[in-house]
Amino acid sequence: MELRREGENLRLVGGAGQFALAETLDCGQAFRWRQGPEGRWEGAAGSRYLSLERQGEDILLLGLREEDRPFWEAYFDLGRDYAALAALFRKNPVMRRALDFCPGIRVLRQDPWETLCTFILSANNNIPRIKGIVERLCQGWGEPIPGSGFRAFPPPEALAPLSPEDLAPLRAGWRGEYILDAARRVAEGRLDLEAVARMPTPEARKALMEVRGVGVKVAQCVLLFGFGRTECVPVDVWMDRVLKKYYPRGMPRYLLPWAGIAQQTLFHWVRVAIPPGCW
Repeated sequence: MELRREGENLRLVGGAGQFALAETLDCGQAFRWRQGPEGRWEGAAGSRYLSLERQGEDILLLGLREEDRPFWEAYFDLGRDYAALAALFRKNPVMRRALDFCPGIRVLRQDPWETLCTFILSANNNIPRIKGIVERLCQGWGEPIPGSGFRAFPPPEALAPLSPEDLAPLRAGWRGEYILDAARRVAEGRLDLEAVARMPTPEARKALMEVRGVGVKVAQCVLLFGFGRTECVPVDVWMDRVLKKYYPRGMPRYLLPWAGIAQQTLFHWVRVAIPPGCW
């Protein structure tokens, strides 16, 4: 895909085939994106705001400041050849069916702290409710992002001094205490996310699971979406069904380095395309 500067915008030439906006931004891997009435998407990541829209076969990244370009290129994983990955995935008949239904899902590379918090909030929850809690968290303790109507995701230092009672307006239930534990560990240096990024995956998973409320599934989500560990597969009820039905002996070896990317397409496919009675 070619990135072309057009005034204040950046055009992703031919990007639509490798970047399905709705399926990528609203499939349960990030919770701060929303679609407007004209099909334009807008959202925030960390302290940055962006809006995107499809124009024919291209995608326009609107109002993108040049100094923010490396951030969004990394966030949308634009340096990875998803066309080549899709060709590899299609060697597997199950992946071929999933890709025929929902091509163009990308795995976002998000901020590790934000990812840790949002997936703690995701436990035993649904996407609309998670979005509401995350929005209230940002409105309560995030700094305004100028000209956007969005607020930044609050850093751990903003949340660490709070009490569970302070977080009651989030309506997050028991998850609020887990968020505070994560914030205090990061703010105090007991959980060094930069150090986690350098650890081998098993050690990184173990370090994350020291946070209250972080089990294997949440840790896998953080490793995949926050640290770019594409070999990590979060297994919820949907992926458990997929693995048992289609991959009882595990995914093919040639998929394993990118199994996390493959699972995002499989996850969306089984949730949307396969009726419950077909399991």
